[in-house]
Amino acid sequence: MTTRNFSTKDRILYAAEALFARHGFAGTSLRQVTSRADVNIAAVNYHFGSKENLVNEVFRRRMDQMSTERLAALNAACRDSPGQLEPVLAAFVEPALAMAQDRHGGADFVRVIARAYAESNDGLRKFLSDRYGHVLREFAKAIAACVPGLGKEELYWRLDFLAGALTYAMADFGLIKRPTGTSESSHRQRAAAALIRFAAAGFHANKD
Repeated sequence: MTTRNFSTKDRILYAAEALFARHGFAGTSLRQVTSRADVNIAAVNYHFGSKENLVNEVFRRRMDQMSTERLAALNAACRDSPGQLEPVLAAFVEPALAMAQDRHGGADFVRVIARAYAESNDGLRKFLSDRYGHVLREFAKAIAACVPGLGKEELYWRLDFLAGALTYAMADFGLIKRPTGTSESSHRQRAAAALIRFAAAGFHANKD
């Protein structure tokens, strides 16, 4: 992907995203970022102020949009299909899979998400919890309305499992590869449908 025509801020973000995906947060220096983005360190300081803020901004620019799309889809699901679990799960799954297919760094961002799971970064985890925790709480509330026999602790366990499975599906490194001749959009739709069926069965299992 070429970033030659992007703004200085966007070039820094794309460079950081790619490097974080490859080397992790601790393993990436600001000098590596400036070299890849073809900017000087003053530009990073001007736009972000610190490496921690740069890390947060890499997440914010992707996840703000995805969260908005998720909540809009969730509101539509609750309005149009009250009490039905699958539309709620689709609202959670489909925007994430669509983001993963973004040709402008979507695949890199999926690996950055995996890094966030694997690396111990308390500052990043607090940022993500503070900024996006309400999204998960809205989904938890909607799921609870669909499976009223499921206790709160068990519900959150299963929502965590869904988030992990979704990250795995987004990365597209599982057993099911996109068949030759199948478009990315079609493959993503099949992956979403399979994951939604799987998750729905998991949320409904042994509610008692």
